[in-house]
Amino acid sequence: MTEIEGASAQDEHKHHRYVGSRIPWYVRMIWVLFWIFAVYYTIQYLFPDLRAGLLPPS
Repeated sequence: MTEIEGASAQDEHKHHRYVGSRIPWYVRMIWVLFWIFAVYYTIQYLFPDLRAGLLPPS
């Protein structure tokens, strides 16, 4: 590949194409299900165990 010395910014920009990748719907669905599970798990298991561990026995 030959390099052009002293090329302007406009000339350099001609060869660069930045294209983003679209996230498929099923990957988004996996993330949504993961966060739903994470919230459920935190409420169901972590909070009761924290409460039992932090409060003195009565």
